[in-house]
Amino acid sequence: MTKSTRLSELLDRFGPSAWFASRKRRPLSVAVMGAGNGGLAMAADLALAGHRVRLYNRGSERLAPVFARGGIELSKDGPAGENGEPVFVRPELVTTDPAAAIGGAQLLMVVVPAIGHRQMAERCAPHLTDGQVVVLNPGRTGGALEFKATLEAAGCRADVVVAEASTFLFAARAVGPARARIHGTKRRVTFAALPASRNPEVAALLDRAYPGRFVPASSVLETSLENIGAVFHPAITLLNAGRIEDDPTGFEFYRQGASPSVVRIIEAVDAERCRIALALGVPHVTALEWMRRSYGVNAPDLLGALRANPGYAGIPAPSELQHRYLTEDIPASLVPMASLGHLLGVPTPAIRSLVDLASSMHGLDYFTVGRTVERLGLDGSSVAEIMSQVLEGSEVA
Repeated sequence: MTKSTRLSELLDRFGPSAWFASRKRRPLSVAVMGAGNGGLAMAADLALAGHRVRLYNRGSERLAPVFARGGIELSKDGPAGENGEPVFVRPELVTTDPAAAIGGAQLLMVVVPAIGHRQMAERCAPHLTDGQVVVLNPGRTGGALEFKATLEAAGCRADVVVAEASTFLFAARAVGPARARIHGTKRRVTFAALPASRNPEVAALLDRAYPGRFVPASSVLETSLENIGAVFHPAITLLNAGRIEDDPTGFEFYRQGASPSVVRIIEAVDAERCRIALALGVPHVTALEWMRRSYGVNAPDLLGALRANPGYAGIPAPSELQHRYLTEDIPASLVPMASLGHLLGVPTPAIRSLVDLASSMHGLDYFTVGRTVERLGLDGSSVAEIMSQVLEGSEVA
């Protein structure tokens, strides 16, 4: 594809404002760590905007189609000329070598399930250098705390900023070999560095990658407790377990799986999440308000918002119960919320009931293997000590 042909296609498919805006900022060297649904979409989207993208995955299976085709086919649904038609982009590098992906990268966008954060930190630790920024997309609950602790335990002494986003920027899926589709893009996503005093360093890079999309939060406690996936995913999945296992035709996860009774459970989980945030003095919003801010959905209640959100249209339910909506969101989202609630004296019966149901379903005690306050280095800490750690990186004596 020639430069003029690529420009013409971008103008036709994604609108002139998007293309020219991408050229106003200096290109970044970005390592996208993970080539699943989100990683494939983010790597393609960043490459489309003109950034120098290295796409890394531990195994070669997910990368083989990208090697074979020489790039990624990306389609986007939405406003501003994004009509769903595909455009083909080529990352600068596609590799299973973490050293090659990380070396010289200014920004590392980690896009793997939260249960893989510890292993990803161990693989990154030997190759990180001073000045690099690592962003977990998303951190779920306690992701940055776990990632940074793992780097330190692995002997990484580089001056690296670890940050986390509260959610993933896109509603995206891999729709075929080396093919990604972005169903929707959130208007805003909060992020925070650990400690928050280093937010400006992260903001400078994220704003070059996605101008105006990432908004700094007060701390990683705010981003961790703005984990709306934890509110939606486990409840809808567990309460539709029979349908997931026995309905071969499938169903739309958000629009059909969120019935009135299911949403009442979601609202109970959401209320407990908000009470934990309140006990810590952390800014927070309800799931309904989050839907309005993130997707621009104005609905009188959460049921209406879930069904009206165009970004959720067509997203299928899982076809099995060994799915990240449980295997990730229970141990890396709900367990740390319940554990924080216990530390702070905030009852979390709805959250704990979902953890217990998933534990029984999978024959695994998620409270034993999940991110508890002990694993996050917060056990026995007071609110003042926790806040000092996440704001300034020091502990109160």
